[in-house]
Amino acid sequence: MNPLISVYQRLLLTWNEKINLIGPEAKEHLDDHIAEALAAAEILKPSGDVLDFGSGGGLPAIPMAIASPAATFHLVEADQKKWAFLKHVVRECGLNARVYGDRLARALARFPPELEFSLVISRAVGNPEEWVPSLGPHLARGARVALFQGSPDVPELGGFERGEVFRLPRGESNFLVTLNVPRGTAE
Repeated sequence: MNPLISVYQRLLLTWNEKINLIGPEAKEHLDDHIAEALAAAEILKPSGDVLDFGSGGGLPAIPMAIASPAATFHLVEADQKKWAFLKHVVRECGLNARVYGDRLARALARFPPELEFSLVISRAVGNPEEWVPSLGPHLARGARVALFQGSPDVPELGGFERGEVFRLPRGESNFLVTLNVPRGTAE
């Protein structure tokens, strides 16, 4: 295993003693959560610019960034203590990542217009029908939106094609579902 995973795990557990980065279930099964993120990196093969928002304690984005050093990860987190932690981890691990302390809508408005994401990842953040459409101006042709969720149901969204559904290794109700931007368009 990449030694940076151990660095991340140590930092996460140390900081979690002072601020609530992950809940009791994630803390108890941290190895499984990290393995799930690494499995997702293997499935998705992140490249180019990757957006993760609601990044929290860095699951799944930090292990994915460790496993995919050629990709540039953009982590968006509104909670000041959590984004301070994320910045610290990015610096300590030397990751190819930027951390934005903001809500998604404000971060999208601040991104340069030429920034286009090839992949967007999100774990249990709100209702995709509410936030996925806002990504349009920053999605490259052929981009994917990957949702970590407890159901294999793929949301139906205009302008997106149903992608693949993958069962993740951490239990019976953990899925990675994807939506695709058609290759000919990016709204």
